[in-house]
Amino acid sequence: MQAEEETTSSSEKRVVPSSKAMESISERLSKLETLYFPRALQSSAINSAQRKSLLLDLLSRDVPVFLERYGSQLTFEELGEFDELKEDYEVNWHLNHLRSLLNPSEEELRSRSAKIKNRRRAYMDKLIGDGHYFSEDAMREREPYLHHEYLGQFQDPSGRRMARPGERWSETLMRRAEERILVEKIRTEQQRLGVAESDWVVYEREQPQEMEEEEEEDSEEENEVEEGGANGHVDHEQVPSDNQDPLCNAGPTTTRSMEGPSLSAEEMEDRMDQFTHVMQQKFMSGDDHQHLDYSKIDEDESLDDHWMREANQDAEEKYFDDV
Repeated sequence: MQAEEETTSSSEKRVVPSSKAMESISERLSKLETLYFPRALQSSAINSAQRKSLLLDLLSRDVPVFLERYGSQLTFEELGEFDELKEDYEVNWHLNHLRSLLNPSEEELRSRSAKIKNRRRAYMDKLIGDGHYFSEDAMREREPYLHHEYLGQFQDPSGRRMARPGERWSETLMRRAEERILVEKIRTEQQRLGVAESDWVVYEREQPQEMEEEEEEDSEEENEVEEGGANGHVDHEQVPSDNQDPLCNAGPTTTRSMEGPSLSAEEMEDRMDQFTHVMQQKFMSGDDHQHLDYSKIDEDESLDDHWMREANQDAEEKYFDDV
């Protein structure tokens, strides 16, 4: 009876890598300050020695969990240290999966590429539904020169410096400063590409007649502010004109009316569609890495559900169309 218990205990005992391998792997991983630990253990994983102790403990207790949690941090050689445990189903699954990530076959590469494309498409659909990321203003902020080539050169730039209904004066100042930065980016790109100086975009300022009219209005507003101050009330939401804006007086600027041919509303809509398509293709190809974390998108398994719903819906529509 005792012999049977010892045999059972021995068969249930999980094999672990050699102590030398465990020591080496734990030592290297413990130096990674950003290494993940469950919240309950984070207070005990402050320094390298503590992290190493926790890693050794997990390795000796549960190899599959160790591989699930830290396998992506291991090298191909380090994974080889676990080969003697391949008879364990969980360990073998993790080893095969991790090795396919390090050295994928052509079929695995194609499958992964398709999965990433589908997940990005699903995420892009969410961004389109949100209405901000692919709005004209947001796309212009990301690619000012591209916007200028498709749309900006045919638009009246004066509207971008005007105060908007309900806008605070501080918000207008901030928007004008951001506009100047975008214009400078466009002009820098034009200079780099050798565009003729006469075609360089400039930051719009008021014409002299407009400035005189605004000076008269400003004088009236100052009187109103003084009267308001005397009555204990000052309107802090007034929006100053550009000649009051210190940002517009920071340096010399050139005044130029919009040049180039004007386009019909239909033509502008068509160019907007083209610009949006180009920006969506840039997103899909990974060119928006300065604005988005593609690793989170590409590894988000929840996006597969979105894509599968879309695929099933397309299949149903195709079925009924064929019937």
